Amino acid sequence: MTTVRLNSADPVSFDTDALIVGFRSGPDGPRPVTGDESLETAFGGKLAASLETVAFTGKTGELAKLPTFGATAAPLLVAVGLGDSPDTDGLRRAAGAAVRSLAGTARAALVLPAGDPDEAEAVALGALLGAYAFSRYRTDGGQKPPVSELTVVSGQPEGVAERASVLAESVALVRDLVNTPPSDLWPAKFAEIAEQSGGKAGLSVEVLDEKALKDGGYGGLIGVGQGSANPPRLVRLSYKHPEAGKTLAFVGKGITFDSGGLSLKPSASMDWMKSDMGGAGAVLGALIGIARLGLPVNAIGYLCLAENLPSGTAQRPSDVIHSYSGKTVEVLDTDAEGRLVLMDGIARAAEDEPDVIVDVATLTGAQIVALGWRTAGVMANDDAVRELVLDAAKAAGEGAWGMPLPEELRKGLDSPIADLANLQPERWGSMLAAGLFLKEFVPEGVRWAHIDMAGPAFNKGEPYGYIPKGGTGAITRTLIGLAERHASI
Repeated sequence: MTTVRLNSADPVSFDTDALIVGFRSGPDGPRPVTGDESLETAFGGKLAASLETVAFTGKTGELAKLPTFGATAAPLLVAVGLGDSPDTDGLRRAAGAAVRSLAGTARAALVLPAGDPDEAEAVALGALLGAYAFSRYRTDGGQKPPVSELTVVSGQPEGVAERASVLAESVALVRDLVNTPPSDLWPAKFAEIAEQSGGKAGLSVEVLDEKALKDGGYGGLIGVGQGSANPPRLVRLSYKHPEAGKTLAFVGKGITFDSGGLSLKPSASMDWMKSDMGGAGAVLGALIGIARLGLPVNAIGYLCLAENLPSGTAQRPSDVIHSYSGKTVEVLDTDAEGRLVLMDGIARAAEDEPDVIVDVATLTGAQIVALGWRTAGVMANDDAVRELVLDAAKAAGEGAWGMPLPEELRKGLDSPIADLANLQPERWGSMLAAGLFLKEFVPEGVRWAHIDMAGPAFNKGEPYGYIPKGGTGAITRTLIGLAERHASI
């Protein structure tokens, strides 16, 4: 596990394996943003010139490595470009990219802007997120170990590093879950992990198995999970604080593998469907983070867990299921299964009488078409709630964009034989139609938001900033930030 601490000593004298220094472009070449005088003196005034010889200018995202030849106690200097005026997420990204480039190095110190608590936390958090590695299944030694010890040059209190560690560990848990293959993460196993990790953090945990789900009328979870030998689960996590004035309920889609069911996906769209439980992962990680931070808010999480597979017992297109809310749904497409488990979770969460419900899901491919791989869509039945979620996402540096719920799309969900269908016949606006479907299960007067993060939950491309390839842990920090905002209301 990677650790981080803060230290205000002169970076030139740091006993570490690598010194990460942030640079901006300047008329005289790239210049260190902090530690300017001591570093230039140590390098005999030739640091900028040395970097220019390797075409480093200080632009955002640039990296360069130079041996120090004894100019500093650290044998290696890693220059990372910060651009003109980096915000806190710019610092997170720079720290993450630099630390990720040092895999196989034991210790590193970061000399980036960290003069206030927000900057110091951003650097520490970005570094920790960049140090993440998933090596559970590597036996060939081909993956270099991550940096194990990180030091941020800052005079801020150590509590800043502790908070960054809590956030990073919450995200790392979600990344691990998303990266775990479905052969080792089925609904009951996920529930077991939630019981163990949630209980360790002080959460109350309740698990409903398939019998309890059937007896309780959770038709969506039962219908989606009935085609698999691994039956569904509903996990309820609860955190209470004696000074809390608000209660939040988070509901996460937890399809541990999504084949599409009888409406089978093409194979090219299936190989990364182990990530279809990313919403439930984010809810678990957020609840653990909220508890560890001791936020004065009540938080409840529902993990809607099922495996969507084709078999002789699988639900069929044209089946009608009875949801927990009592509404009936005609299943036109078994690959539109996420909304079926969420409808049960949302209806159950409403019984807790929270101040707001937020569901999180890798729900639609249409989200990726509309907003790309890095930006989640946020819909809500209340403008203020949507803006609160967007503000929390922006502060966390997680891409999110507010989307409407156009009423004219609702009629596309009409069914001739049930209360509504799980899919509209038109492709257009299908991310929004999915949001409208979920809205049907939110009781009148309950404030609710829906986050579709189908793209952001899993990075199929190359790593960037503090985001690794594979599971990203997306929206976990947004949910924690949302809880912090409600704690202060």
